[in-house]
Amino acid sequence: MDSLCIFDTARATFLATLSNLMASQFSPDKHLTTWFAANKRDIVWRIPDTSAWGILLSEVMSQQTPVKRVEPIWQEWMRRWPTPTDFAQASADDVLRAWGKLGYPRRALRLLECARVVVDKHGGDVPSDVDELLALPGIGDYTARAVAAFAYGQRVPVVDTNVRRVYSRWKLGRFLPGAASKRDLAQVEALLPQEPQQAADMSVALMELGALVCTATSPDCDACPLIKNCAWQSAGCPEPSAEELARAKKRVQKFTGTDRQVRGLIMDVLRDATAPVPQSRIDAAWPDAPQRSRALHSLLTDGLAEQTPDGLFQLPGAFSPLCVSESR
Repeated sequence: MDSLCIFDTARATFLATLSNLMASQFSPDKHLTTWFAANKRDIVWRIPDTSAWGILLSEVMSQQTPVKRVEPIWQEWMRRWPTPTDFAQASADDVLRAWGKLGYPRRALRLLECARVVVDKHGGDVPSDVDELLALPGIGDYTARAVAAFAYGQRVPVVDTNVRRVYSRWKLGRFLPGAASKRDLAQVEALLPQEPQQAADMSVALMELGALVCTATSPDCDACPLIKNCAWQSAGCPEPSAEELARAKKRVQKFTGTDRQVRGLIMDVLRDATAPVPQSRIDAAWPDAPQRSRALHSLLTDGLAEQTPDGLFQLPGAFSPLCVSESR
């Protein structure tokens, strides 16, 4: 009996040691980058010679906008304005027309400001330093880090919604992440390999994993390269709590009937116009007069539209005074 107990103890010790050894040999960055190489989406700006300007454009355009909608617009912008110097010479109305229906058009004007600062302060070259990137108009923490990592191969944590969700399941065993916080950067940075390019490669792979496999509602765990080391899997894939579900539902933004939709419809009218338009053209875009007036006022305040001296409306600086008088 004693010998059997000794055998069982030795067996348990061996299995525990083997398990620890396997865990210590698990290399998440290699698993992720191998998976990424085989499964990544074919996105136009992922070609090796994409410039830092191209990466910056792609990141700003992709904020809250599906990649498939961004790709053709990005390609057209890179054809017309392949460098910040080219773009800095564009007019605001030209930029807003080229932005099309990507949504949140203030991003387009901020990009124009950004390009002009890049030309004035950085000689036309997009800076590589995160702090210098953060000083550019319209460039937030995520975009600055994404440019530093993906354009310049730096070892900086890049944390978006997808990365936070992957980390929450993989390391914390929670189906959905909590509220965003500064510790997210430190947690993700601790996972990155020390070699800068390997760290950048792991960052883009984490983002892609969240977009394709570790999705918000229907994760495909069997396809996940991290499944053997996933805390959520080890915990038996617990269902999200009511609080988590409520928080996730709150993050879903509706569009139909909102002021944002009305702003977009008015912008459509102004983009398609060949001359300044009268109030009646604006009125025809949306039936609710108070909401329409509110949306138009916000566009004027944001510098996305302007009113001519004779009461017509246009994109900023779109037409000459002669056009204004002729349009009446």
